[in-house]
Amino acid sequence: MTLVIDASVAIAWASPDENDSFADEAMRLAVEHGAAVPTLWPLEVANILVVNERRGRLTAEEAKGIMDDLKELALTVDPETTSRAMEEIAALAREHRLSVYDASYLELAQRLSLPLATLDRDLRKAAKAIGLPDFFATGGQGFI
Repeated sequence: MTLVIDASVAIAWASPDENDSFADEAMRLAVEHGAAVPTLWPLEVANILVVNERRGRLTAEEAKGIMDDLKELALTVDPETTSRAMEEIAALAREHRLSVYDASYLELAQRLSLPLATLDRDLRKAAKAIGLPDFFATGGQGFI
């Protein structure tokens, strides 16, 4: 595994109307070398796609196609996220003023000593505060 990816990166990569070279590079690394995600990742990604479908940004067929593509990625869904929610993840959420959902990505990256790929500014700031490598600043270079 090379990094932890959050839902914002996956959606930017998979959405036909978004063009983000950072997300493209993070997802390239995920495809080639694998990536880790917390247990909420599939739920969060599916929810974003369904909401975008309701808003008319995607058809049901497009949303299903994106979900199928994402299911093919070499992602390791972390089995420990849920058991860490009430203590470690909640503590990180409080300390860095994040949602518990966002803090789950931060905790996973910290525990696995992996860079965190996210488009969320507050989450990137928290990652920097705890000493994680800044994947965004380097464009993903040097993380394999």
